[in-house]
Amino acid sequence: MVLRSKNHASRSLMGFLCLCGMGMAVVNPAAGQSVPLQDLSSFHDPGKSWSIAGDAIANLEKPDVLKAGAGTGVLLNVPDKEHPGKDLFSNAEYGDVDIELDYMMAPGANSGVYLQGRYEIQLLDSWSVTNPKSGDNGGIYERWDDSRPAGQQGYDGHAPRYNVSRAPGLWQHMKISFQAPRFDAAGHKTENARMLLVELNGVTIHEDVELLGPTRGSASEEKAVGPLRLQGDHGAVAFRNITITKADQPHKPKDANRRDETDPILVDAPVNTILRSFMDVPGTRIVHAVSVGSPENVHYTYDMDRGMLVQVWRGGFLDATSMWHDRGNGCSRPRGTVQYLGSPAFTLAKLSSADAAWLSDTTGTGYRPKGYVLDDKDRPTFKYFLYGAAVTDAVRVVSEGHGVHRELTVAAPVDGLYAKLAQGRTIEALSKDMYIIDGKSYYLQLEDAGGEKPVIRDAGGLKELIIPVRSKLSYSILF
Repeated sequence: MVLRSKNHASRSLMGFLCLCGMGMAVVNPAAGQSVPLQDLSSFHDPGKSWSIAGDAIANLEKPDVLKAGAGTGVLLNVPDKEHPGKDLFSNAEYGDVDIELDYMMAPGANSGVYLQGRYEIQLLDSWSVTNPKSGDNGGIYERWDDSRPAGQQGYDGHAPRYNVSRAPGLWQHMKISFQAPRFDAAGHKTENARMLLVELNGVTIHEDVELLGPTRGSASEEKAVGPLRLQGDHGAVAFRNITITKADQPHKPKDANRRDETDPILVDAPVNTILRSFMDVPGTRIVHAVSVGSPENVHYTYDMDRGMLVQVWRGGFLDATSMWHDRGNGCSRPRGTVQYLGSPAFTLAKLSSADAAWLSDTTGTGYRPKGYVLDDKDRPTFKYFLYGAAVTDAVRVVSEGHGVHRELTVAAPVDGLYAKLAQGRTIEALSKDMYIIDGKSYYLQLEDAGGEKPVIRDAGGLKELIIPVRSKLSYSILF
C-alpha cells in the first residue's frame, strides 16, 4: 500500500503509481507485492472527519488542530462536533506484512495504527516525555488485565525503548514487521501474533514482542487476516507514504542498530555528559567533534573546527563501539533520532552582501578555536576568535526537552558579519519568528535577533536562512 504526497502543481506520482481521481480500487496483493493506496476509496465507510490533502500544517500553540494544504497524497483526520472522529479500516485484509508510513500529530493528539484491526501501536504527542510508557508514542497496547488486585488493573503493554518522538506538526516515520497469529486446521490458535520489529524515526523501539491478545476496544476474536486500521476518534492526525508489503513467510528485517560482531559499548547521559570523538555526518567526517548529552535525553554535536552546531538528537546518547573496541577508528555515533542541521560550514561569515557565497575555508578569517568552559551544571560554552572578535557560543537543552537553545555573543563584530541559522530543501516562515525547515523536519524559533531581519536565500539548490549579526543572537531548534 503506497500513499505518496503530491503537491497541487504536480501531475505525476513517484514510483509505479498513477493518479486516477478519487475512485481507484485496491486489491489484495500477492506475496512480496505492495498495494497502492491513494484515496479514501481504499477504506471501508470512511467518516466525515477524514479528507485528502496535499499537506498538513500544525500550530504549536493550538492543541488538536491540523490545517490542510492544497493537493493530494495525505490522509487528514480533523474531528470536531460537526465531523465526529471515526477509525479507518482498509478494504484489503492482511496476515504477515511489512508496513512503512509517515504520520503527523497535532499538539496533544492521540491516534494509533492497528495491525489486523486488533493490535495497536500507539501514536501520541509525547514530545515532552523523557521516560516513555506503553501508552506513549510508539508503545504497544495489549489486552486489559483485570485479574490484578483492586486498584492495580491496567493494560499489559510494552513501552518503547526510548522516546524518539518528534514535535507535533513534524512528519514522523514508522516501520513495522508483523507476524500474524497462527491457527490449526480446526481454527484453534497455535501461536500468538508478534511485532517482529518496530522502528520509529530510524531507531528500533521494539523487537520480537509477543502479543498476548488484541488491544482493548478492538475485535476480541483473533483471525489469520485483518484490515489495517487507523484510529481517528482521539484527535487530529495525518498519514502519508503508506506502504504495505505482504510476505510469503514472516521475516525479521535486519536491525541496523544492532552489532552482531561484538557487544556494543554504549554511553548514557544520566547527567550532563561530554565526549570528544570523530563523528561521521553526511558527506564528511567531523574530526574535532564534541558531543554533549543530557538527562532529558536530548543531545547535540558541536564542530570545533567550524563553530557549528552539527546535529541534534533525541533518545540514547552515544554508541562508542567503533571508537573503543579493539583498535578503534575514533568514531562514535548517536543512538537516537538524528536531525542534521545542514552541511558542515562555519556558523559565522563576513559577506559583501546577503547574496554572496558562504565562507568555505578559514582564509582571511583569523579563526582560532579556544575550547570550552563549563558552567556549574557541567554544560559547555564554546569559545573562538573570528575576524579578531571573541565569540562565545552557548547551547542548552530547552524546557521539557523540546530541543536546544543557542546564544551567540560576538565582541566588536566586523561589518558584514552574518550567521547561517539553517539549511535545507525548504524553509518556510510560519510567523514572524518561527520557521519550519527541510520538509517539516524541525522548527527554528528566533528569539533575539538584535533588531536584524533574517533572509531566506537560494544556495546550491538548497535554501539557507541567514541573518546579520551585531553583538548577540539567540534562537532555538525545536524537533
